[in-house]
Amino acid sequence: MKHVLHNPVFNALSSGDKQLSLGTDTVKFFNETVSPFAGFEESYTNGFADLHELLAPGRKILYAIPTPITSPTGWQVQHDIKGLQFVYEGDFAIKNEFENVVPLTEMHVEEMVALATLTKPGPFATGTIKFGYYHGIFDKDKLVAMTGQRLHVENYTEISAVCTHPEHTGKGYANTLMQHQLQLILQQGQQPFLHVREDNQRAIAIYQRLGFTISRPMNFYFMKRL
Repeated sequence: MKHVLHNPVFNALSSGDKQLSLGTDTVKFFNETVSPFAGFEESYTNGFADLHELLAPGRKILYAIPTPITSPTGWQVQHDIKGLQFVYEGDFAIKNEFENVVPLTEMHVEEMVALATLTKPGPFATGTIKFGYYHGIFDKDKLVAMTGQRLHVENYTEISAVCTHPEHTGKGYANTLMQHQLQLILQQGQQPFLHVREDNQRAIAIYQRLGFTISRPMNFYFMKRL
């Protein structure tokens, strides 16, 4: 039996993110304002055909899988990213005070979308905050760094949207927010994981210093329904 993180999107939509799930028992996706992710059981051969029937022409999705795929019928692969999946294997004992870390709410969504659009940590829209536990750091009332949670796969929780405004890099904000998320997730009795582009050496170095180890490759396919 394959590990639950081998197919993280479908397994999240079937477990920890079930309240955000749309689709059927075998094919699931998020509202596009929350996330473009879509998935299905790997053994189900009609997944993309079912998605084609369920979604409107022009709808974009993001499909994640460890093994490469070819462009499915009815879909245009607009671009693909080779990534890595990391799982936290640290000492599971982070206990810090984070006085400059502020919870982010619906009132911050416009700033959050603007920061994500500028820094491109991954897909981020007006409803992405529904994944929960977003926190940020402000400088003179301006949001300059943030991170949050995304996929919740059984007892695993993904850290996502780790980003810092380019004018505020080098101040340790990403490291602070990462440690804060690790503390939150571990206190919830969950094990942290994350995804990163395989060529993002700066981020990979930070994650490895924090105690993350590579679990598997992950290919991300951005597709449009024809």
